[in-house]
Amino acid sequence: MDRASKLALGSVIVGVIVLALKFGAYFLTGSVALYSDALESIINVTAALAALIALRVSAKPADANHPYGHTKAEYFSAVIEGVLIVLAALSILREAWVNFAAPRAIDAPLAGILVSAAATVLNAVWAGVLTRGGRRWRSPALLADARHLVADVVTSVGVLIGVILVTVTGWLVLDSALAVVVALNILWSGWGLVRSSVSGLMDEAASPEVVSRIRTLVAEHAVGALEAHDLRTRHAGRTTFIEFHLVVPQDMRVAEAHDICDRIESVLLGEVEGAVVTIHVEPEHKAEHRGVLVL
Repeated sequence: MDRASKLALGSVIVGVIVLALKFGAYFLTGSVALYSDALESIINVTAALAALIALRVSAKPADANHPYGHTKAEYFSAVIEGVLIVLAALSILREAWVNFAAPRAIDAPLAGILVSAAATVLNAVWAGVLTRGGRRWRSPALLADARHLVADVVTSVGVLIGVILVTVTGWLVLDSALAVVVALNILWSGWGLVRSSVSGLMDEAASPEVVSRIRTLVAEHAVGALEAHDLRTRHAGRTTFIEFHLVVPQDMRVAEAHDICDRIESVLLGEVEGAVVTIHVEPEHKAEHRGVLVL
């Protein structure tokens, strides 16, 4: 099991612990706001399981049926998580509507607040761990899980403040109002996850900063070539595919052209993590005098 998969497995374990704590807080208090917070934790556990499965699938090497690998599997887990978030939000809105009609007093508020606060702290710490790991290994599944946990922490803090206000003021309707706010925030989070995952599934190009760096590296290390053009990039999970045409002098030998390609590829692999480089060599008359010009 690679490091990213170990983090995903850790997310499942942490998610189960947080789920138990938050539902404990709900059963202690009967607060619909704390119920909404607990229900989101069910999504955390499900999403963590989906991320773990996706990471295991994406780590499989390329085969005859999948010559470009299985890295896009990670995006599916993020899409699934987005759908689950929407379902949870609808469930929370239903519970909030019922509570609006017949508000319930909050029982044992201090105990519920302390238990929920412990779960929130645990979520915050683990979100930081996932963010660092997701960036290091460029994992959409881990980063999606981390973003969701950060959103969960923010809403949990808001819920805790709200429960305290309900306890102090006695405004029971505030409990349902908080649940509605949590549900809307969850919906926004789910939309963001689905949108980012669709971008990956649609072969979105690398960021302008990465593309600029690639162009600079090619120009600096393509000594002997005449021109590089038609640079294209796309992301697939942790892999960045880089393709371009390299124009060489008409009389250059194949071995010499190959050496230039090897030099460029070596540099790109060292600078762009998870890069897969494809270079199409062309003779001098194919020059288009655009793209990455090499002297």
